[in-house]
Amino acid sequence: MNELSNRKYDPIAISSESTVVAEYIPDAAQQSAYQSEAELEREFIRLLESQAYERLTITSEAQLVDNLRVQLEALNGIAFSDEEWTRFFNERIAGANDGIVEKTLRIQEDHVQVLTRDDGSTKNITLLDKRHIHNNRLQVINQYETSQEQGAKHATRFDVTVLVNGLPMVHVELKRRGVDIREAFNQIDRYQRDSFWASSGLFEYVQLFVISNGTLTKYYSNTTRREHLSEETGKRKSRKTSNSYEFTSWWADAQNKPIQDLTAFAKTFFAKHTLLNILTRYCVLTADRMLLVMRPYQIVATEKILQKLEISTNYKQLGTIDAGGYVWHTTGSGKTLTSFKAAQLASKVPSVDKVLFVVDRKDLDYQTMREYDRFEKGAANSNTSTAVLKKQLEDPNARIIITTIQKLATFIKANKGHDIYSGHIVIIFDECHRSQFGDMHSAITKAFKRYNLFGFTGTPIFAANSGSGGNPQLKTTEQAFGEKLHTYTIVDAITDKNVLPFRIDYVNTVKVGNVVDKQVSAIDTEKALLAPERMSQVAAYVLEHFDQKTKRAEHYTLGERRVRGFNALFATASIDAARLYYQLFALQQEQLPPARRLKIATIFSYAANEAVEDGALEEEGFDTSALDGDARSFLEEAIKDYNRMFGTSFDTSSDRFQNYYKDLSLRLKQREIDLVIVVNMFLTGFDATTLNTLFVDKNLRTHGLIQAYSRTNRILNSVKTYGNIVSFRDLEEATNDAIALFGNKDARGVVLLKPYGEYYSDYADKVTELPEAFPLGIPIVGEAAQKTFIALFGAILRLQNILTSFDDFVGNEIVNERQIQDYRSVYLDLYAEFRKDKDGDKELINDDVVFEIELIKQVEINVDYILMLVQKYRAERGDGDDKEIRAEIARAVDSSPSLRNKKDLIEDFVDSVSTDGALDEEWRAFIAARREAELNAIVDDEGLRPEATREFIDNAFRDGNVRTSGTAITKVLPPVSRFAAGGNRAEKKERVLTRLSQFFERFFGLGAQEDQGSS
Repeated sequence: MNELSNRKYDPIAISSESTVVAEYIPDAAQQSAYQSEAELEREFIRLLESQAYERLTITSEAQLVDNLRVQLEALNGIAFSDEEWTRFFNERIAGANDGIVEKTLRIQEDHVQVLTRDDGSTKNITLLDKRHIHNNRLQVINQYETSQEQGAKHATRFDVTVLVNGLPMVHVELKRRGVDIREAFNQIDRYQRDSFWASSGLFEYVQLFVISNGTLTKYYSNTTRREHLSEETGKRKSRKTSNSYEFTSWWADAQNKPIQDLTAFAKTFFAKHTLLNILTRYCVLTADRMLLVMRPYQIVATEKILQKLEISTNYKQLGTIDAGGYVWHTTGSGKTLTSFKAAQLASKVPSVDKVLFVVDRKDLDYQTMREYDRFEKGAANSNTSTAVLKKQLEDPNARIIITTIQKLATFIKANKGHDIYSGHIVIIFDECHRSQFGDMHSAITKAFKRYNLFGFTGTPIFAANSGSGGNPQLKTTEQAFGEKLHTYTIVDAITDKNVLPFRIDYVNTVKVGNVVDKQVSAIDTEKALLAPERMSQVAAYVLEHFDQKTKRAEHYTLGERRVRGFNALFATASIDAARLYYQLFALQQEQLPPARRLKIATIFSYAANEAVEDGALEEEGFDTSALDGDARSFLEEAIKDYNRMFGTSFDTSSDRFQNYYKDLSLRLKQREIDLVIVVNMFLTGFDATTLNTLFVDKNLRTHGLIQAYSRTNRILNSVKTYGNIVSFRDLEEATNDAIALFGNKDARGVVLLKPYGEYYSDYADKVTELPEAFPLGIPIVGEAAQKTFIALFGAILRLQNILTSFDDFVGNEIVNERQIQDYRSVYLDLYAEFRKDKDGDKELINDDVVFEIELIKQVEINVDYILMLVQKYRAERGDGDDKEIRAEIARAVDSSPSLRNKKDLIEDFVDSVSTDGALDEEWRAFIAARREAELNAIVDDEGLRPEATREFIDNAFRDGNVRTSGTAITKVLPPVSRFAAGGNRAEKKERVLTRLSQFFERFFGLGAQEDQGSS
C-alpha cells in the first residue's frame, strides 16, 4: 500500500486547445504550376471554409451593416427594433468622432455596450464573447470595395476580411508569389490612409493584419502601422512610430519553427480557437492606447504557466518545486509583456488569491513598474516600504503586486505566521538570476505554504556558468525554480528578426592587453590595462570613431524630432576606471569644436564586489552612502556637470540620486545624450532602442556578457541593422563560449554579423554594375528597367548602411558623394512617380516595388546645409562660380525627400537674398511671410475660421503631425447646411484636411522647427 501511495503519475493530456500548435509538419505535396494572386486568394478562402468559416458575398456597406445586426442579434439572443438598431449603431458602434483608437478600446476593454431600448429599459449587448470564445461567429468576405462616393480618398478593393460577429477584425492582404511581401504591408498603409475610415468606418475595427505572398506570411496589430509608444518630452507627448515592416511577426509552432507558407498559416493561425484566443486573450492594449499582439513563443510560455497552475493544483503539488518552472526567453524578446500576461491571466484563476511579481533591484523595480503601468493602469501598485506591501497583501482587491525580493524577505522576517502564507500565491520573478539563489529564496519558499514559483530569464544559470559558493542545492535556475517550461534563444530571436545580430570589433590599443604569462597575477594585469597611457589611447579611439559607430553624422526621425545617429554605453572595470575615463574624455574634448563634442554622463553606485566569478554583473543599488569619499565626491561633480548640461538639480543624496537615474535613463531612450560611462548599471535590465553601441573595457563572460551586449540590439528602424560592440579587451573566446552556451554550438554565424570582406565584395559588385547599367544623365526608360534600378540602388543603400560602421570602409567608398546624391535624386523621382495616384489596374502592376526611403532619409540634407551653400553662393556671386553653387543647391534639394516639395521656396529665397544681411534671420523672415500668405490663401479659398485654423496648424507644428481624427478639425470648418447644394460636410472636411496636411508637410522642418531636439 505504501509503495502505491508513493507512486508518481504524469498527466496524459495537458490541454485540448493550445493556442499554438505543438509541432507543425507541412504537407509533403508541392504544387509546381504558376499561381496567380486571384488563385491564391480562392485557395485561402477555400481553406477557411473547410475550417467552418461562413463565406459571405458582401459588396456594399448596407449589406455589411445588415449582416452586423443579424450577427449581434444571434450572439445576444435579441431582436432590435429598427429605431433601437439605428440608435445603437450610431452611438455604440460607429460614432461620428470615433477612430481606430476608440474602436480598438471598445473591442479590447469595453466589449459589452449598453443598449437603451424603446421602452426606456437597458440591455447589455456583447460585441465579442471573451468568456466562451466559440459563441463568436466567424465569416469571411473578399474583394469588398469602398468608393469616393462613400467618402474614401480613392476607390479601393480589399482582398480578404474575417468578420467576427459581423465586425471586420482581421484583414488579409495578398500578393502573388514572387512579389515582395512588404508591398502588401505598404498597401495596407494606403488603405488606412485612404479608405478604412470611409463612411461609418467599420474597417477601423480591424485588430490584426495578415500579409502574404503565398510563400511568406506575417501578422501584426493595427497600431504597428500607427503612432504611439509615447513618452514624455518635456511636458508634451512626442509621437514615436513603429510604422515599420520590422515590427511584423512570424507565426510559429511551439518549437519556434516559423510557419510561413499561407496554407500552413491558414491551418494554424486561422484555426478558430487560435484566432479567437489571440483576439480575446493575447492582445494587450497599453496605457498609451497602443495595441500589442503577442508572438507565438510568448503565448506558449503563458499557456505553459497556466497549465502548470492547473496541474499543480489538481495534483496537490502547491508549495513544491514541481508546482513551478522557468521560462528562458532571450534578452530583448519581450519577457515583461509575457510575464505580465501570465500574471494577469493567473490572477483570474479562481483558486489563486494573489500574484506577486518580484524583481531584484530598485532600478528594475522602477522600470518594470513603468512597463506594467503601461500595460494596464493600476494593475500593479508599486510599494516603497514593507508597510505598503503588508497592506497590499491584506487587501483582497490587490490581485497583482510588484515588490522587490529584499522587501518580500523583510516582510517575511517581520510577519511570522501571517495569514497570507496559507493562501494560494503565484510568485513570478522577472529576472531569475543569482540573487534568488540564496537565503532570501529559502526564506520565501519556507514561509509560503501553497505557492507556484515561476522565473523568467534571458540567460539561465546552468552548471557550466554557476558559481562555486553559496547553497549547493540552489546553484542553477532549474534547482531554484523547477523544470524549463519554454525556450526561445538568441538564435531564435535573431532568425525571427525580433532582435538584431551583433557586430564586434576587438581593438588592441597596446600589447599589454595580451599578457598571458601565468606568473603575472590578475591584479598586475588589471593594473597594466588601467595604465593612464593606455586609457588615454582608448578614449582617443572612442572620440575619433564615435560618429562612425553610432552614425552620428546622419539623421533619422524619432517622434516628430530629427535626431542625429544613435547613442552608446561605455562599460568600465571599476569606479576608479570610470572616473579616469570621464576625466580623459573631458580633457580630450576641449580640443574639439563645440559642434563635435559629445554629451557624456556617468553613473555608478556601491556594489559589494567589483567582479563576480560566475559571469554575473554585480548589482548596483542606489546606496551612494557606502561609496568611499573620493568616489562619492567625483560622482557629485559629474552630476553637477549633468545639471549644467540639462538644467536639472540632482545630487548623490538617496532620493535625488534615484531621480538622477530615472532622468538619465529617459534621456538615453530619447536620444538626448551621446555616451554614458558605467561600471555595471544599465548593463542589465535596461532597454533603449536608440542605443546601438557598447564600448567595453572590462572582462565579461557567460550570462553577464550576453546581457551587456544585448543592450545594443533592440529593433528601432531599418537604419539600425545590428548592435555594435567595440571591445578593448580580448573577449573573443568568452564571446564564442557565451554564444555557444545561450544559443547552440552552431549559433555564431547567426548571432554575429558576417565579416567586412563579404559585405564589401557584394557592395563593390553592385556599385560597379550601377553606372554600367544606369549611366547618370541618361533617362531610365520602361517600367522593367526602372524596377531593376530601384532594386539595385536599394541593395547598395542597405549595404552602405552596414559598411559605414566598419573602420576599413573609410576611404574605400567606390562612388563619390556627388554621384550618390545624383542617384538618390533619380531614385526619389521614381518613388514619386510610382507612388502618385494611379488607376486601379496600373497600381497592381506597381505593387511589387519596394523603396528604401528610410535609408534615404537618414542622410537627408537639412536646411542648415542649404543655408551654408546659399552663404557660399552669396559670397561668390559675380566670380563666375555661382552657377556651379546654384546647381549644387538644386542637386542637394532634389536628393532630399523632405526638401523636394519645398524646392520653389528655397529657389525663391536664393533669388531674394540680400548681399550682406544675417542669412538665418532673412530665412526665418522669408519662411514666416510665405507661411502666413499660403495659410491665408487656404483660409480664403475654403472659407475657414481664421483663428481656429491658426490654432489647429500651430498645434500640428507643436505635435509634429496633423490631427485627422477627433473634433479639432470641426472648429476650423465653416458652418455647412446639410441640405444646401454642395453641402457635403464629409467631402469638405476631407478636402480641407488634405490641403492643411500638404501645407504642414511643406513648412514643417523649416525655420524654428528645424532639427528640434537634435543633439
